[in-house]
Amino acid sequence: MSKFEHLRHKPPTQLSTPRELLLVLAPMRSNVNLSRIVRLAGCAGITRIIQCGQGKVDREIARDAVDVVEIVLRRSLPPVLEQLQEDGYVRVGLEQTTNSVCLYDFAFPSKTALVIGAEREGLDQQELDRLDHVVEIPVYGQPYSYNVATATTMAVYEYCRQFRTDPRS
Repeated sequence: MSKFEHLRHKPPTQLSTPRELLLVLAPMRSNVNLSRIVRLAGCAGITRIIQCGQGKVDREIARDAVDVVEIVLRRSLPPVLEQLQEDGYVRVGLEQTTNSVCLYDFAFPSKTALVIGAEREGLDQQELDRLDHVVEIPVYGQPYSYNVATATTMAVYEYCRQFRTDPRS
């Protein structure tokens, strides 16, 4: 008998309560990146994404996540960020900035709105001014930044590592 046996489509780990992590996306240039982020949300137990702009999710890429992740469409990011503050979310940007905190050292609050900038442009100053924290992922070579879907995956993974099955613990 083999030491390891492949289990295809193993049932998901159950969360004791729904995740309080919300992904907030600036307008994405690439529908592929948007679709990968939707798939990530589904796998991570994130039930809602706020998407600014006019992206279209590709079901071939996002898979079943399109059926379980609510995608709320908004026109622009600054009013969304103001509303999230009123709703009690801690607004955490994922960006390279002055005074950012290394992702590996940041303790996420359970009720976090993770704010993701657009490819190439990132988050602009008007958006940065509305954040509570900014986390940055170290880059050890070139190019100088990760792809937006890859960086989002890394940040969501770290949040999920900190809140494994009970988002409030």
